[in-house]
Amino acid sequence: MRTIKRRRKENKTDYAKRIKFLKSEKPRIVFRKTNRYFIAQYVLSEEAKDKIIFGMNSKQLLKFGWPKESSNSLKAIPAAYLFGLLFGKNILDKKLETPIIDFGMQRVLHKTKLFGFLKGLKDSKMEIECDEEKFPEEERIKGSSLKNKINFEEIKLKINK
Repeated sequence: MRTIKRRRKENKTDYAKRIKFLKSEKPRIVFRKTNRYFIAQYVLSEEAKDKIIFGMNSKQLLKFGWPKESSNSLKAIPAAYLFGLLFGKNILDKKLETPIIDFGMQRVLHKTKLFGFLKGLKDSKMEIECDEEKFPEEERIKGSSLKNKINFEEIKLKINK
């Protein structure tokens, strides 16, 4: 009988994926979802030691005009897209190398928040390879399905400045 590693048993680390990421020797974006926010970190790995260059969470969208009364929806598809756009702009502003994406142990389903984040990264002029058909529809990205409507275009313009 083989003993399962503790972090694998807790559903925190997929060691096969981690080894592939380390062998690629490229920086990566670690994207995680909490109960209220998205978290993204730009990570470099040297000798299997991760060094976080910078990180952000979706709460920073409040600075760009996301309505405070809609702060409960900072985990929706429009928030994921805008957060990806903001994170991609920060990577390009700091002139960092184009990374690979690490979603960790999250289920990667098409047209979800994960791909909303990826579309935001791609729209920020980052060179990320992904099929366009996996991205959410444009009306979902703009927030037509939200109960509390947001001024999507205004927030997007503020991020793109």
